[in-house]
Amino acid sequence: MTLESELELCAYHYKKWKQKALEAKDLPEGKKALERAFFWLELHSAFIALNAVEQLQGKDPKVRNKLLIAKTTLSKKLADYANEVLNELKL
Repeated sequence: MTLESELELCAYHYKKWKQKALEAKDLPEGKKALERAFFWLELHSAFIALNAVEQLQGKDPKVRNKLLIAKTTLSKKLADYANEVLNELKL
C-alpha cells in the first residue's frame, strides 16, 4: 500500500468516526466514536512520521531496523482494531 493510499484510508475513517461522534445520541456512543476517530488520526500521524524518517535516514541499518519494528507495531494495532470490530459484530 502506498503512503498516499494509507493516508487517504486513515483520513476517510477519521472523518467518518468524527462525524459519528458529533451525531451521537448518548455519551457512551460518542465516546466510542471519538476513540475510533483518534485511533485513525494517530495512525495517520504515525504513517507521516515513519515516512519522514525513512526519507531522511532510511539508509542507516539501525534506523531501518527501528522502522521495521515501528511498522510492525502499527500492523499489530490495525489487527487489534480489526479484532475489536469483529468481536463487536458478533454481539
